[in-house]
Amino acid sequence: HAMRVLEAKGIDYDATVYDAAGAFHSGEEAAALVGAPPDVVYKTLVVMREGAPREKPLMVMVPSALQLDLKLLAKATGDKKLRMATQREAERLTGMQAGGISALGLRRPGFEIMLDERARSLDRIHISAGVRGTDIELRVEDLVAVTGARFVAAAA
Repeated sequence: HAMRVLEAKGIDYDATVYDAAGAFHSGEEAAALVGAPPDVVYKTLVVMREGAPREKPLMVMVPSALQLDLKLLAKATGDKKLRMATQREAERLTGMQAGGISALGLRRPGFEIMLDERARSLDRIHISAGVRGTDIELRVEDLVAVTGARFVAAAA
């Protein structure tokens, strides 16, 4: 689905299948498998707003070698309290398997999409294609244009 979205918008990208079996890999493992430095390979995480259940959950892309900092993210979004979605919540909300969640693969709206500010310094970025074991590399500005992602301080 992510690749169809990019093709429909005429956006240039490179897709790499690094595990045809679709096993779960950490972001750092995925970086090694696609042969890219971990600072350009981003993982996508689903974050829930604790105090405001009616608010849209967040989909946050952060460098694979770093950890999401919920306090930093809450400060950036103005939320009082955030928590990581459980694997079950993330899969139910996105319709994708953990390890293959992608802002490009969303078939359902309903997320606020965030991108760690470190991506500003990159020309190209690697993210999941929406299925485990497949990576998409594209320009950061194209990712932001297609997803409506907002740059925030999110990782430490």
